Amino acid sequence: MTRRELYGLLLSILVFTLAAMLPFVNTGYGLSLGVTIAMYTVLSTSWSLFSGPTHYISLATAAFFGLGMYVVGAGLSLFPFPVLVTIAAAVGALLAGLIGLATLRLSGVYFVIFTLGLSEFIRQLVTWFQTTMGTSSGLYVLTNVDEKTIYWQLIIMATFTYFIGWWINRSRLGFALRIIGNDEEVAAHCGINTALVKICLFMISGSIAATTGALLAPRWTYIEPTIAFSPMLSFLVVVMALIGGAHRLWGPVLGVIPFALVWDLITANFPNQTALMLGISFLLIVYAIPHGFVGLGEKYWAKYKHWKVKSV
Repeated sequence: MTRRELYGLLLSILVFTLAAMLPFVNTGYGLSLGVTIAMYTVLSTSWSLFSGPTHYISLATAAFFGLGMYVVGAGLSLFPFPVLVTIAAAVGALLAGLIGLATLRLSGVYFVIFTLGLSEFIRQLVTWFQTTMGTSSGLYVLTNVDEKTIYWQLIIMATFTYFIGWWINRSRLGFALRIIGNDEEVAAHCGINTALVKICLFMISGSIAATTGALLAPRWTYIEPTIAFSPMLSFLVVVMALIGGAHRLWGPVLGVIPFALVWDLITANFPNQTALMLGISFLLIVYAIPHGFVGLGEKYWAKYKHWKVKSV
């Protein structure tokens, strides 16, 4: 480990420790906003673990997230909450593995369309099953888990996700992913099992998203498919990751915090124009900062170093 990596690791530990102090400072609106930011931090970081190095844009986050919520909602009368969270993680990984086997040979817009359609398909399937077998399309989630506990669980999950990504970047798996992202055909000719590598990362990402959904389920006393499998969630996760910079592990955090604050103001003041605002956000990212805040900073840092060398 280099000195720079060590300093980065220590800084990350300090940031997560400070973030965990929020419930001692604010237990009202600040804590509620903190839960939202922590949730999107986990989801955006886990999304970038797969999509960052491979450049595969996945819109399946809502499918895994909603699945985790429904595992808790459906099994709360049968199993303890911690057991259900573990089951949700396993189910998310299994679903991601099955999807990966079927679709990761696709690329480009075909993969994007499939993952978007997957969330809608699962939402419609859950709705049909509940209305056919039950009396309503939702589930009550009644637990003694309060918002403070949810926040701390999400901070732990964010820490875990970050260190998983840190380990992957330093491993042979991360090296293989970077080759795949640069040129998948070259990676295959180098002897890398590209399908297996992508499936493994997709399973990790899907498992984390499902776990996050399970942890968030107690925040609502009643969940239904339109909430659990909202396509808006998938788009927001992508926007936040891209605006920060998905090619760096810590990049999504730089997008989550400012965008979550702005999005909270938009939803409060313009509740009927959220889809329009989200579309504008996509356009601004693509044309103004295609590599996010991290890429923008790296660009100006490279110019500064070049100017400094020339001046010497």
